[in-house]
Amino acid sequence: MALADSASGLSNGGDADSPFPEIIELNVGGQVYLTRHKTLIAVPDSLLWQMFNQKTPKELSRDSKGRYFLDRDGFLFRYILDYLRDLNLVLPDYFPEKCRLKREADFFQLQDLSKRLSPKVSKENSISEEISQSDPEEVGFLGGAGGSTASLEPTRFVSTMTSTHARSQSLESRKSGYITVGYRGSYTIGRDAQADAKFRRVARITVCGKTSLAKEVFGDTLNESRDPDRPPERYTSRYYLKFNFLEQAFEKLSEAGFRMVACSSTGTCAYASSDPSEDKIWTSYTEYVFCRD
Repeated sequence: MALADSASGLSNGGDADSPFPEIIELNVGGQVYLTRHKTLIAVPDSLLWQMFNQKTPKELSRDSKGRYFLDRDGFLFRYILDYLRDLNLVLPDYFPEKCRLKREADFFQLQDLSKRLSPKVSKENSISEEISQSDPEEVGFLGGAGGSTASLEPTRFVSTMTSTHARSQSLESRKSGYITVGYRGSYTIGRDAQADAKFRRVARITVCGKTSLAKEVFGDTLNESRDPDRPPERYTSRYYLKFNFLEQAFEKLSEAGFRMVACSSTGTCAYASSDPSEDKIWTSYTEYVFCRD
């Protein structure tokens, strides 16, 4: 009969010499995963192999429910786990997180996966990029030992003109569209009405609109966990923000060239006691529509 492991797994039907159960429960950045022990140790000398092959369960961090805890990106870990299952990398057609996934692969010491995620650059492009990212002194050195400071001026001028042109092109290429920001809040009103009003607890700020626009405006502050593989030209209503300040969302929209064009709000009394001394709890849902022409 398999012994149950209530702390971290479902059963201990795996390797008899291993202190870990066959099925292991992980908490990665708040996302819960269930996987087999042999999957985690599929790549020798990787970080997960070291954790679940070289250490004991007591040496590993756990959350309040006994799950093994990893303080990493919970959304991207799904691709790490998929790779460990058959050592094959399969990503969605529209996947803008390759750089961040490579960073996770480096952290987990998965060298082959990291190489697959590295950008393929030709030798010519690699050389030109190294020159363009160098300091002026390095450019002068590459130009020859007899290079002078005056010879660097045309390079600086061309670089300035190129960056200015790129900024103007980026402003012109900004797509028009709409983004709707919504939130569900609550507040209480006591016996003295406005004198005892307690505002405004915002539970979550939602974002609706085209995927590419939402990512452009909110960047890393956008939580995509409920709709992770949405193509950039499709629309979604399942994104929400990682912060709870409406003014911060408004500032980001304003900086991206959006302006508010409409607003609607509804409110209802969620709780009212017959006792007049108790506060009334009201809930509201509000949406703000922003537009960029």
